Amino acid sequence: MKLENTKAQMRKGLLELCVLSIIAEKEAYPSDIIKKLKESKLIVVEGTLYPLLSRLKNSGLLAYSWKESKSGPPRKYYTLTKQGEEFLGALMDTWQELSSAVNQSTKSVVINES
Repeated sequence: MKLENTKAQMRKGLLELCVLSIIAEKEAYPSDIIKKLKESKLIVVEGTLYPLLSRLKNSGLLAYSWKESKSGPPRKYYTLTKQGEEFLGALMDTWQELSSAVNQSTKSVVINES
């Protein structure tokens, strides 16, 4: 089993939570979302983010608006809908429960590095 594959799957599972959280802070342009995710070591490429944004929008969790850009064509900025805010709240509750359970389950693990 390759560690990188497992790490990628863990990141992928948390990506929706992280993307919604970033957009909850303030409306966001996709390249800004990618930048924040990279800064957090949740490396994402556009090919991963755009389908996720589309799925979240189609589910009624996100809305977008077009804004003029000083350096090119108009840009699509995403915001959370009311439904998105409620969904994010439920995801955060789930994350807290999961994080607590994982911390409880792994607190006694001692790793011997050779």
